[in-house]
Amino acid sequence: MIYLQMLFSFFQIGLFSFGGGYAALPLIQEQIVEVHGWLAMDEFTDLITISQMTPGPIAINAATFVGTKIAGIPGALVATLGCVLPSCIIATLLAKLYLKYRRMDMLQGVLGSLRPAVVALIASAGISILLTAFWGSGAAVVLADTRWSLVAIFAVCVILLRKTRLSPVLVMVLAGGLKLGLSLLGF
Repeated sequence: MIYLQMLFSFFQIGLFSFGGGYAALPLIQEQIVEVHGWLAMDEFTDLITISQMTPGPIAINAATFVGTKIAGIPGALVATLGCVLPSCIIATLLAKLYLKYRRMDMLQGVLGSLRPAVVALIASAGISILLTAFWGSGAAVVLADTRWSLVAIFAVCVILLRKTRLSPVLVMVLAGGLKLGLSLLGF
């Protein structure tokens, strides 16, 4: 039964995650944390971090991670298949339709209207992760409870990503090093 639940949950994620990995985060969070309780919010935040450090799309990495945690290797295969299957079907159908109707104004209008929704999904996921990182899972946003060392690391990372040409991977390693250093210093 758990295999069918994972297959169906990740099929939904794969089916409705328009706009890529970050846009899928609210859908992944809803299925994994809220609907099924397979991960706590802190574990979900760790999952996002791990998914960013491993190659591949975030939804597939999440499916593999959760599948492995819940039901071992067979669970990882089922969850990953559920996540990938809708994309294969939809991409094949859309490619055929796009090649046939790509010059239609209505099609261009539909594609343009999806952009704001994708931006909203990405922003929603980012805010959820930011709140969890700075104040903890389920915690109220209280200035006194703010994890200032993480806020500082976040600010340094944003500045480095926006103002330099450093690789995001290098910035992530630097962030981990900064947190380790601050922890060793007692912050």
